[in-house]
Amino acid sequence: MKLSEVIDAIEVIQVVGNAEVKEIEHVEIDSRKVGEKTIFVAIKGFKTDGHKYIPQAIASGASAIVLDDNSLYPEDIFTSNNVVKIVVENTRKILPKISNIVYGQPSRKMSLIGVTGTKGKTTTTYFLREILLAAGISSGLIGTNKNLIGEEELPSKLTTPEANEINELLALMIEQECRAAVMEVSSHSIALSRIVDLDFDIGIFTNIASDHLDFHKSFENYLEAKRQFFLSLKEDGKIIFNIDDEHYEDVLKGSVAEKISFGISDKADYKIKDVEFNLDGTGWILEFNGEEVFLQTKLIGSFNAYNASAAFVAAKILGIETEVIKKAILNTPQVPGRFEVVSRGSKKAIVDYSHTAGSLEAALKAVRHIVGENFPVYTVFGCGGDRDKTKRPVMGEIAERYSNFVIVTSDNPRSEEPMKIIEEIESGMKKNNHKVIENREEAIRYAIENSEDEAVILIAGKGHETYQEIKGVRRHFSDKEVAEKYLKENSYAD
Repeated sequence: MKLSEVIDAIEVIQVVGNAEVKEIEHVEIDSRKVGEKTIFVAIKGFKTDGHKYIPQAIASGASAIVLDDNSLYPEDIFTSNNVVKIVVENTRKILPKISNIVYGQPSRKMSLIGVTGTKGKTTTTYFLREILLAAGISSGLIGTNKNLIGEEELPSKLTTPEANEINELLALMIEQECRAAVMEVSSHSIALSRIVDLDFDIGIFTNIASDHLDFHKSFENYLEAKRQFFLSLKEDGKIIFNIDDEHYEDVLKGSVAEKISFGISDKADYKIKDVEFNLDGTGWILEFNGEEVFLQTKLIGSFNAYNASAAFVAAKILGIETEVIKKAILNTPQVPGRFEVVSRGSKKAIVDYSHTAGSLEAALKAVRHIVGENFPVYTVFGCGGDRDKTKRPVMGEIAERYSNFVIVTSDNPRSEEPMKIIEEIESGMKKNNHKVIENREEAIRYAIENSEDEAVILIAGKGHETYQEIKGVRRHFSDKEVAEKYLKENSYAD
C-alpha cells in the first residue's frame, strides 16, 4: 500500500516528505519492532512517551513517523533520513484508523464477536471458540490467556491488544482463511481507542460491577466505557446481553443494534432455568422460542451457565445447529485459572482468577453451594498493587463472611508495599478467622497443611497467571503449580 493512500484517509496537520513513493506494510508503536515499510506511531503512554524513541525508529528503517508533538526534533532529522513526517492532532486516536487501513480492514472480511463485562469474558470466548470449531468454522481468538490464529497459539500480554496488533492479528487470520474471530473487549481498550473502526457483528455483555477504578476513577466512567463499545455497533449488528444485570439498560442505552437477552428473568429471550452444579460440572435448561434445551458443561458454577448461554445465543445468530452447540459446550475444556479444581484425595484446592469483590463473592458462593455447611472452606487471597484500592477492605469482608478461615497474602504488589495492601484488606475484616502470611507460596502451603482432610481451599486472585510482580520484577509463580506441589507433598495424592 502506498503511504499516500493512508494519508488521504486520515486527518493530518502537516506532511513533510514524498509519501507517493513509500510502500507501507506494517504499523508499530514499539521502536524495537520497526523495520522497512513500517509506519511508526509515537504514542504517549502511561510509563513512557513514544516520541522519545523516534530517532531509534528512524535508525531502524521506518518509512514514516506519525507524531502529535512537533516541537521535539528538527525537520532535518526526517528529511536527511528520507523519512516522511506526519503530524496529527492525537496519535492514540489516529492509530486504529491507520492500522485498519494498512492491514486491509480485516474485521470487515469476517464475523467478529466482541465480549465485554467485568466477569466472564475469557470463559465466554472459550465456549464460542469451541462451538465455532465444532461447526467447522475456522476462527481466531484474541484474549487474556492467549491469542489463536486457527490452531496456531500466540502469547497474549493484554486482554485487548493495541489497535495495530489487533488489526495485524485479524489480517493474519484472514490469510489463514478464518471466517470468524472472537475477542475480549476490555474497558481499557475502549477508553484508549484500541477498537475504533473495528466492524463487530455481535457484541456480548456479560455483567458489570465496580472494577478498574484506578484507571476510570469512578464507576460511572467505567460503565460509560462499556457503553461506548455498544454504541459503536452498527444497526444490523446484534447485542447479546445479561438481562439479570441491574445496569444493563445504562450500558446499552443509545445503541441502535438489535438486542437479545439471556438470564433467569422471565423477560429473557433465552431463559436460564434449573441450574445445578457440583465439582463435576454444571447443567441447566435454556428456554427460547417455545423450545427447551438441556445444556451441560464440565466448567463449574452458575456463572458458567451464564457464560455458556451467551455463547449459545451468539452461535444461534451465526446459524449453527443446536446439537452442534450442545456438544461443543459439553466438550469445552477447563479454562486455565477459572474455578480450576486441583484435587488430591479428599482435599481439594480451587484456583480462580477472582480479583474483584464481585468475582470473589461469586466464587465463594459457588464453593458454599457445592460443599454446604458440612465441609470447611479456606480462602487464600490478596489484592494487586497499583490498582483500585477501594475494593481491598470489601474483599476482606467477603472472604471472612463465606470462609471458615482466611489467609491474607500478597498478590502482585507491583510498586506498592505488600504489607500496606494487606493492612487495607484487613481493615474490612471484623471476625477473628484470618491469618496474615505475606509470602504467597507459604500462605498456600499453610492452608493445605493446616486445613481439615475434607476442606476445600479457594486460592483466589491470580488464576492463570504464571508470575508474581514485586517492585517491577516478575518471577515465575503459579498458584496451580504451588497447590499441586503441597497437596502431593502432604500425602494427599490418590
